[in-house]
Order: sequence, then structure tokens, then C-alpha cells
Amino acid sequence: MKNRKISAALGALTLAVVLAACAGAPDAAATPASPSPAPSAEASTEPSPTPPPATPTAPTCDTIVSAGTVKLLTDAGWTFQEKEFVVGGVPLPDGLLCFWADYTVASDHGQLYGWSPISAEDATEAQSSLLAAGWTREDGDDGIYITENPQYSMGTDTEGYGMTYLFGDGWVKFADTRQSLILIEWAG
Repeated sequence: MKNRKISAALGALTLAVVLAACAGAPDAAATPASPSPAPSAEASTEPSPTPPPATPTAPTCDTIVSAGTVKLLTDAGWTFQEKEFVVGGVPLPDGLLCFWADYTVASDHGQLYGWSPISAEDATEAQSSLLAAGWTREDGDDGIYITENPQYSMGTDTEGYGMTYLFGDGWVKFADTRQSLILIEWAG
């Protein structure tokens, strides 16, 4: 029951992220522009009261996905294990595959998220290997989606997609459903 609640919450989080992304920015013409005040000499010599947050230099299992996803999973008592990221037989040593689950109970229920930089040659080889194994390809605005055959999927999203890779320009993302790809925010 607990796993169903987590899956439902992740589905709701995914939907919220999708809806927020579709909302777009407010109409600039509707907001009057106000002139920026001229900087004073005094303001330029004082240090900033709050330094900007540090950007991680390498992806980790708790930085590749959204902060809301990490909070939801950790609040439920889930932790992650890092795995080697291999796509279609192509090892990607600079990336990582993260399996989030409640490791205090015996279960095969969890969530998978992965991210890696990838060369054009490795992307071509990985895609060819996946397609030869029966996965399907769809071109999208974000890149190339390669999805497992739903006939063999252990779980699918509301659109019927199971495990999916998204290949972009120099990177690849992976999630256990296509809709869950939106939770991966690492840009590299």
C-alpha cells in the first residue's frame, strides 16, 4: 500500500511539473516596465548578503532529479543505490543510474532515474542496439525517445510508455516511464 501511495505521489508530482512547464511566463506586455535605479558607488562596494547556491560539478542521485522528487522519496524512507549506467551495451562511466527504493523491506518496487553525457558515436551505437532488441523510436522536440516494447514492460505511465531513454545533444536521460523523464533536471 505504501508503494502505491509513493507511486501515486510521484505521478502527481510529474503532472504538476508538466503543468507548470506548460504554463509559460506571464505576458510581458501586461506588466509595466519600471526603470532600473542607477547603481550607487556604495552599493558596488558592499558584498552580496547571500552568496548564490553552489552548483554541483558532477551528477549525483539526489541532484539529477528535482528537489521535490528527492523530498518525496526521502520522506517516505526511500534511499538510493548508484548503479553503472549502460545503454544498449554501451557503458557510460561518466553517468549514473539511480535506483530509489525502501531497502528496509524485501521488494522489487522502486524508481529508476539515469543521466550521462554521451558522444554522438556512442548514442548511435546505443540506439541501434536498443532498436535491434525491439525497443521503439520516436523523435520529439526534446530529442530522440527510445522506449521498451510495452508488451514486455513491468510498468507503464498513463500514456502506455514504460522504460524510456531520451537522447539529447551530448546527453542521455533514463527513467522507468517516459513521463518520469521530466523529473530529471540535470543539464550537465
